[in-house]
Amino acid sequence: MSYSIDFRRKVIFTMEEEGLSIRETAKQFRIGSASVSHWINQIEPKASTTRQRKIDKSEFIKDIAQYPDAYQKKRAERFGVCQKAI
Repeated sequence: MSYSIDFRRKVIFTMEEEGLSIRETAKQFRIGSASVSHWINQIEPKASTTRQRKIDKSEFIKDIAQYPDAYQKKRAERFGVCQKAI
């Protein structure tokens, strides 16, 4: 579940103001203690990356013909996908 930044700030503020432990804070707000622990270090959510997941088969075959000894990492960079998509 994704919580708003305002909510995250409220949780951390309450924890600090009331001197609560991570567990007590999590219980009070009915959220996981791992979330509270994570928010202490990084309150902003990580930006998601939107990368292409599939590649065109014919383009892939051409790439193999053109670069027969290429590593998966380099192929992935050329196609703009993660290495697992190769």
